[in-house]
Parts: sequence; structure tokens; C-alpha cells
Amino acid sequence: MENIRDTLKRLGANESFQKRYEKMRHEIMNNPDVRAFLAQHQDEITHDMVERSLMKLYEYSTQKKGCQNCSSLDNCANLMKGYEPELLIRRNAIDIQYDRCQRQVMYDEQRKNEKLIQSMHFPKDMLHVTFKDIDVNTSGRLQAVEKAYLFVENYLAGKKPKGLYLYGKFGVGKSYLLGAIANELAEQKIPSMIVYVPELFRELKNSIADATLNDKLEGIKKQPVLMLDDIGAETMSSWTRDEVLGPILQYRMLENLPTFFTSNFDFHELEHHLTYTQRGEEEKMKAARVMERLRYLAEPIQLDGPNRRL
Repeated sequence: MENIRDTLKRLGANESFQKRYEKMRHEIMNNPDVRAFLAQHQDEITHDMVERSLMKLYEYSTQKKGCQNCSSLDNCANLMKGYEPELLIRRNAIDIQYDRCQRQVMYDEQRKNEKLIQSMHFPKDMLHVTFKDIDVNTSGRLQAVEKAYLFVENYLAGKKPKGLYLYGKFGVGKSYLLGAIANELAEQKIPSMIVYVPELFRELKNSIADATLNDKLEGIKKQPVLMLDDIGAETMSSWTRDEVLGPILQYRMLENLPTFFTSNFDFHELEHHLTYTQRGEEEKMKAARVMERLRYLAEPIQLDGPNRRL
């Protein structure tokens, strides 16, 4: 490979251009990182190798190494955003390879974790919540976070602990805690699914027409960890209770699969909600059967505190 100096001579470059070249070469050779690399490999590198690889050295000298001066991944000034250069000797020449910087590694890990959390009609910003983000300024909230921690520890230990039934008024952080649990599980490479129950039931009803209902139901009920958000907010019908919710809970009870719930209702209020369909029909026995499965799957914990949405 012809070096830059020979190319300039062959092409008859003017004196001004050669001066700029010499200035550039001087800056490259005085770059601290370049000098350190050349010193480290002085027994392998020849003068000719340096001349032939000068453009690689120039590229390397203009890139940032380390994330100390980067405000964010989006503001990365390198040729390949999120990647930092490293010099190496390859095929009797000095070359560059680009490796992920610390910010890119963290970003990729976060995206990988997000893929472990499947969410249906659940706010995406909730998927980035951690336990550290949750206030524990009341006894109910402290208990809920402690139980959530304990669940993750037991699950990682190979046990199949019960899920939690988080209930309380609007805006006290029930869904927020679900997001924190899902995110903590994702950090440990454990997949989960969070679904917003009213929208889920609407989607499943619409799936009857395109014959995808059974496939969707199978996918939901077999999730390793399932989280049903805002149960009780849906318009209850005998179909959603007996053909959707009941079979999901029955399967998960038989397979001992962890299931979480949030609701504005306590157990007694939810059973009343399940008893009356949108037609006003009263079906206590069927509602009681669903509640029996739910009680088996989850431990009730009341979240208190002010409405954080206001």
C-alpha cells in the first residue's frame, strides 16, 4: 500500500498541501494515545508501517476515548455513535477496530431487558421504573416493596412464590410497582408480561372475528410471570369472566405460575364486581370460583398514600 507522502509526490501536490500534510503528521505523532500505542508496540512497528497507516492513526486521533466527556449517547461525536476506537496491528499494518463504549453497552442491555418485558396496552415509561424510584413513606407501601423484593429473591432461588394483589385508590402507585417488579426480573433475565385488563378484554373480543383468540389466550396464560393491571376497571360480562379470565387463572393455578394484579377493589369488592354482568345478571357461584383461583395465586396488599397523578 502506497503511503501518503509517496502519493503526494506522484501526483505532484503543491508545496502548500505538503506543508499541511507535515502539520497533520506532526499532530498525529504527538497525540498522547498514538504515542502510547507506538511505544507499547515499538518492537513490532516499523517506520514504513507508520507511514502506510497514517490515515488510520489520524482517524484514531480525532475520536474520543471513554465516555467521561459525553453528556449522552445521542451526543456522541465519534464516527460510529456509541463506539470507541482501539488501535491494533493487523496484516503488517496499524488498523482500527471499534468497540462499544460504556454508554452503548448500558443502552444495549436496557433494550435487551425491555424485550424481556412484554407489555400490552401498558405505559412504556413504567417499564423503566426501579424499586429505588418508589416512595416507602407509608407502612402499606413499605410492606408492598418488601414483598416484591422477597418475591424476586424467592423466584431466583428456584421457588414459585405467590404473586401480589395490589389494591388501593387511584394514583397511589400500583401500576408503578408492577413496572419495578418487571424491570427487576428483566435485570435477572426473567421474562414477564404486563397487560392492562380493560384493553386486553376488548382486544380478545375483537380477536374472535379473525380467529386469533385462542392463540392470544395461550400466549398470555403461559407467561412465566403475568401481571394483570387494573382488574375490575373493565365492563364485566359472563364471556370475559368465564371464557377469558377464568381459564387464564385456572391454568396458572394448576401450573403454579406467578401472577400479579392491581385493582381499585379489595377482594370483597372485586367479587361483587365479578358477580354482576353488564346485563345485570347475578352469578355468585361463578364469581366465587374466579375469586378462589385469584386468592390462591396472589397475596392482597393495600397501597395507601396520596394520588400521585394530581
